[in-house]
Formats: sequence, C-alpha cells, structure tokens
Amino acid sequence: MADIEKRAESEIMKYLEILKNNGYMVSQPQKGNYCVEVTIDGASGKLKLQVYYGKKGLKTVLQGNKDSKIYADVNSLIFSELPFEKEDFIEPEKYIGTDESGKGDFFGPLVIAGVVVEKEIKKRLEEIGVRDSKQIAHLSIKNLAGKIKSICGQSSFNVVVINPPRYNELYEKFGNLNRMLAWGHARVLENILSNKEASAAISDKFGDERLILDSLQEKGKKLELYQFPKAEKYTAVAAASILARDRFNDWFDMKKKEINIVLPKGASDKVTEAARKIKTEYGQDFLSQLIKTHFKTYRSL
Repeated sequence: MADIEKRAESEIMKYLEILKNNGYMVSQPQKGNYCVEVTIDGASGKLKLQVYYGKKGLKTVLQGNKDSKIYADVNSLIFSELPFEKEDFIEPEKYIGTDESGKGDFFGPLVIAGVVVEKEIKKRLEEIGVRDSKQIAHLSIKNLAGKIKSICGQSSFNVVVINPPRYNELYEKFGNLNRMLAWGHARVLENILSNKEASAAISDKFGDERLILDSLQEKGKKLELYQFPKAEKYTAVAAASILARDRFNDWFDMKKKEINIVLPKGASDKVTEAARKIKTEYGQDFLSQLIKTHFKTYRSL
C-alpha cells in the first residue's frame, strides 16, 4: 500500500502546482481515509480535491457545488472527462498526437509538439521504446528524439517553442493558460496538416476540447479530435511528448552556455531561490526574459 499511497501524494502535488500557478489558494495536502486531499479557495467558493488510492489504483474526485463557477473552472483546468470518452476507444491507424512540455515550469519555454503515425510507423516507434517522456531518463530523451525524427520524416512532425518573452505576451492576450495551450496545439496541428493528411488527432486532456476546436483553421476543423487524461499511452502522443521535452531541455542547455547559470526546472523552493538570486544580481528585466511571469512564484520574489 505504501507505493500506491506515494503515487497518490505525487498526483495531488501535481494538481496543487497547477492550481496555484493559476491563482487558486490551495491548502497543504492532508491524509484522509485511503485518500490524500486539498481544499481549494476561489472567489466564488470552496472545493475539495481528493485522490483515493487502493488495490484498483488511483481515483481523483472533485467535491463541491457542481453549478458553481469555481467547480466548472477547476474541473476544466485539471481533469474533466469528455462526454465522448469511452473505455473501448481504439487508437486510429493514422492520426496526429500532440503534447506539451514546460507548462508547470517557472523557468523556460512552453513547447508543443505533434507527430503523425501510421500502422508501420507506430510499430517502429514502439520497438525503439517510445513512451511517455516522464518515464524516460533525461539522458535518453535526446537519443530517442533523434530516432523519432528519423523514423517519421521531417514532414510528419512539428514543434512550436514559445520562449518566455513571447509566452508572457500571449498569456496577457489570452488571460488563461488553457486557451494559450489550445492555441499552441492548434498551430502544431495546422502546421502538420500543411504537409500531411490526417483525419484524427489525440492530445492530453487539459481543458474543454472546444478550446482547441475553436482555435483550428480550415484544415484543422476537419479533424476528429480526442482528448484523454494521460493520453501519452497512445504512441503518437508519447512521441510528441519526447520531442517537446527534448526542445524544452535544449533551452536550458543553451541558457547555461549563454549566461553561465544552471536554471532549475519545475516550481519548487529551489526555483524560487534561484530566481531571487538572478533578480538580485542581474535585475528584474533580465529575470523576466527567463520566466513565466503569471506564476505565483513571480509575485513572491
């Protein structure tokens, strides 16, 4: 039971960071009866988010007034299920998978990638060990990314990198991370469709699917779009997650050479400490070129 309990704690921490970075007041995790839970405070009310653990795995539950704005917003932000999501969903023979890297990191860009797979390509990607990038060691990401590009071919993948200055401009324009993510995923889909034909796309669930659909242009609107929690289990999405993570890592390597500073990833106390040090030594303007300024971390510096 200890391992599954740790997984539940890790899961609730992931949600906690997402919620805090989107302006919600969230309590520290507390242990309940076979669950780990937090309380969420917003302008329109309170909610309780619980991750239950047991022999069947993890189950996430959001408790509160389902008719309230805060419930709708939080549900959309972290894990709401789509009405068309089915247990018997079969991975299409040909489709585009998209995924992103960097949305929870204070330093660095937001990177969105997409990959087209067909039956034979899917088989070859699985043979080289393509899976969710979070399950792959840092040193192996670069090697796998190169193999994915070689197997798929230049016209079958696309990567959009939104560096911090541009990210901050877009966030101010959209006013919402999910809307910006939808815009980025839509751009990747449109870029791929300018070179390849596909009738379906799968992405990780980060909000209402209409956000992506509304951002798509003429070619993209013909796609049958599916969004699932933990969509990296589908080969093309896993491949996209690796390409996105590779470019995300590249940015940190490049900055290390440019400014001779090792920037930490994520959104932890270590990250806050590094940001304060950079602000003190180099100034606010310099720091703002490296970070996502809507994070709560920025306001605490």
